[in-house]
Amino acid sequence: MTTHAPTRPTDATAEVSTDDGIAATIAPERSGWIPGTNRIAFGGDYNPEQWDRSVWLEDIALMKDAGVSLVSVGIFSWALLEPREGEYDFSFLDEVMDLLHDAGVSVDLGTPTAAPPAWFWKAHPEARPVTRDGLTLWHGSRGMASPSSSAYRTAATRIADALAAHYAGHPALVLWHVHNEYGAPVSECYSDASSGAFRRWLQSRYSTLDALNAAWGTAFWGQRYGEWDEIDAPRTSASVVNPAHRLDFARYTSNALLECFIAERDAIKRHTPHLPVTTNFMSSNCPSIDYWRWSREVDIVANDYYLVAERADNHVLLALDADLTRSFAGGRPWILMEHSTGAVNWQPRNIAKRPGELARNSLVSVARGADAVLFFQFRASRSGAEKFHSAMLPHGGTATRIWREVEALGVTLGGITDVMGGTVPARVAILWDIESFWAQDLEWRPSVDLGHRERVVAFYTELWRRDVAVDFAHPHDDLSAYDVVLAPASYLLDVASAANLRGFVEGGGRLVASYFSGIVDEHDSVPDGPYPGGLREVLGLRIDEFLPLHAGERPTLDDGSTGSVWSDDVVLDGAQAVATFRDGPAAGRAGVTRNAYGKGSAWYVSTALDADALGGLLERVLEEAGVPSRPAHAVAGLERVERRTADTVFVFLANHGDADVTVDDVSGVDAMTGEAVSGLVVPGAGVRVVRTPIAS
Repeated sequence: MTTHAPTRPTDATAEVSTDDGIAATIAPERSGWIPGTNRIAFGGDYNPEQWDRSVWLEDIALMKDAGVSLVSVGIFSWALLEPREGEYDFSFLDEVMDLLHDAGVSVDLGTPTAAPPAWFWKAHPEARPVTRDGLTLWHGSRGMASPSSSAYRTAATRIADALAAHYAGHPALVLWHVHNEYGAPVSECYSDASSGAFRRWLQSRYSTLDALNAAWGTAFWGQRYGEWDEIDAPRTSASVVNPAHRLDFARYTSNALLECFIAERDAIKRHTPHLPVTTNFMSSNCPSIDYWRWSREVDIVANDYYLVAERADNHVLLALDADLTRSFAGGRPWILMEHSTGAVNWQPRNIAKRPGELARNSLVSVARGADAVLFFQFRASRSGAEKFHSAMLPHGGTATRIWREVEALGVTLGGITDVMGGTVPARVAILWDIESFWAQDLEWRPSVDLGHRERVVAFYTELWRRDVAVDFAHPHDDLSAYDVVLAPASYLLDVASAANLRGFVEGGGRLVASYFSGIVDEHDSVPDGPYPGGLREVLGLRIDEFLPLHAGERPTLDDGSTGSVWSDDVVLDGAQAVATFRDGPAAGRAGVTRNAYGKGSAWYVSTALDADALGGLLERVLEEAGVPSRPAHAVAGLERVERRTADTVFVFLANHGDADVTVDDVSGVDAMTGEAVSGLVVPGAGVRVVRTPIAS
């Protein structure tokens, strides 16, 4: 398992020794923030190559009208910037950057390596990515080549180096944007180049075949390897492939992609060491990237987030993603690099945002730590696969509601500049470990209903409903700053993680673990002894047998709550039963337990409690820990978030319902009008921001 440093920023360049076969260099001291930025950055992707010069002039004039201060350019321009291998033409980009600078608009310059040009594919067919089923993917879409292709890495690093050398002194350039959405749409690649690189990665990780065979449990099904070249990528096979093999390939994939980013970043830093370099994460929605590791390699964390339009709770998921991104950033401000003004174009039903939703989504991100709000994209494309994707300037132009809301948002963001740099203090953390998620979501688990994300969302939602601030943490992190730690989906726990959680509880913390946690180690192997492995002692129980439930089965507990999905044959070994099953396969067994351990306590929830029961349980734990919460509001309710600077608390109130809501317990000054707040009304679908001085 990769060794994780604490998520708080590091201040010096250092070589990190990991056990994953790759020596990673932590980025030098972070640049702080976007140079020259003294307001919340506002703007989006700009693709001038799709338009002639007269449109550029119109666009830049409109950017000034809307208060746009930062645009990302060049992200898909490789074919123009290097029309033939080794031949560069930066003329169109030179002119665009000059025009933007003259208008006072700064540039986030992209390396165009997510879209290799046609000449590259013609010259290097071996770089095409291959799916697990052996299908070769061809040119004609977006997405990178095989991340292990030496031809691709050479070409990508070369164009990054040429761009950095050319634009090192350009006054518009304030930020570098490497690639675009690593891991989408290509993440795992099963090409011959990837298989060879995977073997080398394994040799570095395990050193000997005996160590690999032991870690992978290859005695099962006669899978033992006698030579390194017998090992292939875990391609589709006749039955389920060894899960430890699959898990290591997922680790390798994240690292292979990261090596691509580091190569481009280092080429850029040779020419512009003073400028920050980032890439756009997809924090909770990219299944192939370990962002805890990646966050150590970027100067500023940036994220793309698009609402799942048809989900009624999509604003809760937006908040989760923002909190997760802030956590990857170690509490520092982050960039909302992409979101949409309205509908996207790639969901099954691309539902438009309601009036006011554009601003509300943006301001919720600011409330949760973003100091930059950018959209995809500035002007809507007339051609290509994304011509029906919304934009800051829609096809209908400046007469549209979206454009009016964009202009209004620019004014609003300008009015809350002093929130920049503020933090979101949290006393509760949710564990987030992508390696555990990779392992949990493989085939042949005890139930098809055990996907990790559902439990994480369920726990987060109940805290969101009670206005409880949340950080996310890796189980290796220092947890001492938190009073409560939740483990909704910690299927995989190595020895260090389990010890860390025991130490947290022993020192006075409260831990809540959900079912199917602590089941395997870092090799997806079950440790000696009963379930739940390294959590047995701290939870004060053992599990003799999993008792998954039928679809739709809902056993009751003696406190009136109901469960679903799962139950366990729990045997208490020091813990006390908080609620017991009345019926179902676990009738008479504990469904919820509490164990006093050291100065703290550890709780176990062996079923998917109904939402109100789960929320009530979390309220009880929060109260025991002294963490304040508010009465639960409806999912389409009033979201309240506090962000603090040295001398001010900013209270963001976002009304996700249609009816006006009066808030009586907020005092201070309206951030936009400067008027004293009394009996504050938050209009339906609206947002209010209140400044309250911190008493010295």
